[in-house]
Amino acid sequence: MDFDAKSPDEIINQFKQKFKAKGPKSFSGPAIIVGVFLLIVLLSNVFYSIQPDEVGVVLRFGRFVRKAQPGLNLKIPFIEEVTPVRTRHVFTENFGFRTIQPGVRTHYTPRPREDESLMLTGDLNVINLDWIVQYRKTDPYKVLYNIRRPIRTVRDISEAVLRQIVGDYTFSEVLTLRRVDINEEAAKTLQRILDEYDTGIEIVTVRLQDVNPPDPVKPAFNEVNESRQERESLVNQAWQHYNREIPQARGDARKRIEKAQGYALGVVNEALGDAERFILLYQEYARAKDVTRKRIYLDHLRDTLPKAGKKYIIDQEGKGILPILRLDDDPKEF
Repeated sequence: MDFDAKSPDEIINQFKQKFKAKGPKSFSGPAIIVGVFLLIVLLSNVFYSIQPDEVGVVLRFGRFVRKAQPGLNLKIPFIEEVTPVRTRHVFTENFGFRTIQPGVRTHYTPRPREDESLMLTGDLNVINLDWIVQYRKTDPYKVLYNIRRPIRTVRDISEAVLRQIVGDYTFSEVLTLRRVDINEEAAKTLQRILDEYDTGIEIVTVRLQDVNPPDPVKPAFNEVNESRQERESLVNQAWQHYNREIPQARGDARKRIEKAQGYALGVVNEALGDAERFILLYQEYARAKDVTRKRIYLDHLRDTLPKAGKKYIIDQEGKGILPILRLDDDPKEF
């Protein structure tokens, strides 16, 4: 069949007449196979599947039209294009090291990536810092079309943020005291910058891993660290002695004070009682002086005589030199 110098309409009409003349029985086996293949290709371009942790970005002639949710979806073949993006997966970026083989025993690169890990602290000391950044791609369209290289963007911004934050702290603070604060501050700052760039990325966590001094200064650093540990041990021992002795001394002082207060209260009460008794006795004496005087005298004799031991009664009118004989005998024999 000659198609030269013929219009498309003429060619289509020739094909229609040829197929009508042959009828349905004119289709051979290869034609059926080709038709089935074309049908499969057509269906494969119509139906597509999105995984549970993905969201599909659908473009029509290069223009964004919709987002496809997980499951089986339809599209216009050869016109619409779908790009799946993992939105629920947590991605991890390592800084200062690389993971060779993850698992129960994760294997890392033997040598640190010093181009990423070496940083300068606020007190002008060099520190070797390893950390990880975990993030999610929350907006697939922004991740695909607002930034050209999402992973490179996250890594560059993370490195810049960590260098800025570490530069605000001393060497000892980064090493021990302020690691949690640095993690939180880095996560907030990194998220703020990514939001300003409208990247559609959400930071899950920023976590410092190993924090070590560079290899040339490790011996000196270990000596300083041992000295600090010894100082902490001595301080803890001093506090232990303080906590043992000071409460005991305070308890003894409190005991002495309470004892003195009790003694003072007893003396005062006794003095008040004596004064009150004297006043009552004087009032009785003022009413009946002779009777009261004799009563007082007899009360004193009653209290005094039992303590005197042997008692001798002498006649005042006796004339003898030795009015009392047998002084060593039992008084009962008199």
